[in-house]
Amino acid sequence: MATPDPTPDRHGGGRVAAVERRVEWHDTDAAGHQHHSAVLRWAEDAEAELLRRHGLSHLFGRTPRVRHEVDYRARLRFGERVLARLWVVRVGRASLQYAFTVHGEAGLAAEGRVVVAHAALDAPAATPWPDDVRSTLDAVAGVGGR
Repeated sequence: MATPDPTPDRHGGGRVAAVERRVEWHDTDAAGHQHHSAVLRWAEDAEAELLRRHGLSHLFGRTPRVRHEVDYRARLRFGERVLARLWVVRVGRASLQYAFTVHGEAGLAAEGRVVVAHAALDAPAATPWPDDVRSTLDAVAGVGGR
């Protein structure tokens, strides 16, 4: 990256997942900069990294998005390198909230939050986190002994 990510790692111990990507042609829109959905894909790439790192890959397909918000701060152009960082903010009974940032070569380009719910396979609604998953998520979020 031309400019390092200035966001401090307030979530040490492997709690922040980061992925570096390049803005590809399919990531841009008619205005010539990133399409809004590209930022969410990069955040999801970081989420996948976080889940794999902590042995939670079995959650793929079991955590539907229920809410997201993004503040776009700068444009990202085709070919530009980006760094997406994501961490767990809060773990609820059957949901969790991530926060993320996306930095381009000139600095912060987007920041936001995503709320996901846990849904056991074939469950008609959200279901509580299994105890072992909850313990891992609490550790990733930096929450002590619940």
